[in-house]
Amino acid sequence: MKKMSTLRLDPGLLADKRSQMLYQQLETLLNEVEKKEISDKTREIINQQVEAINSTSLNDKALPKLLKEKQTGILKMLEKEYKLVPKNYYRTMWLATGLAAFGVPIGIALGFLLGNMAYLGIGLPIGMTIGMALGASMDKQAEAEGRQLDVKIKY
Repeated sequence: MKKMSTLRLDPGLLADKRSQMLYQQLETLLNEVEKKEISDKTREIINQQVEAINSTSLNDKALPKLLKEKQTGILKMLEKEYKLVPKNYYRTMWLATGLAAFGVPIGIALGFLLGNMAYLGIGLPIGMTIGMALGASMDKQAEAEGRQLDVKIKY
């Protein structure tokens, strides 16, 4: 079994808080992935991403963008291949979906029923709440099945 590469970015490049936060978040993610059983091929792909970060000399706004991009790529691959997700992954994803899929139609229906389209805004928080509830239940299911990584992703 291959070992996961570790982040070794020059601390001088992590000048701003955003870069530091993303770097620590990525370190935590990699530590959590290390605990899971994944294939050597997946480890190799993750190691390539880590080496790309370690060899960078970017700073300012380009470094946080690179860290976020690599982290997102790793998360998408883990979700697609192993259904491994970070904490609150589904809640965050379903919040927007609930807003669009449930909130807007409910708001439009209320607007037509009450004869005033100003009621469109009432449907949005209802849809958002439905989406968050669905996502939270999916997060609980992922945790129960051992598919949840003990890391919260914040951008």
